[in-house]
Amino acid sequence: MGEIIEVVYENGVLKPLKPLKLKEGQKLTVRIYPGDFLELAREMRKEVTKERFEEDPTDYLLSLREEET
Repeated sequence: MGEIIEVVYENGVLKPLKPLKLKEGQKLTVRIYPGDFLELAREMRKEVTKERFEEDPTDYLLSLREEET
């Protein structure tokens, strides 16, 4: 399984913001998302709780609709 890491692009190189547990010369596949995508994912993760999974989906959607008005 993969992991999500944050990087900064400097002088033509992607540099991780935290140390990585990788072997020298190890090849990876990288998918690039803008920073705001990661922030959105973090916010959504806070909303996904065990209680939300047990809640009736219709009730949950109706509560979201009520919050918007």
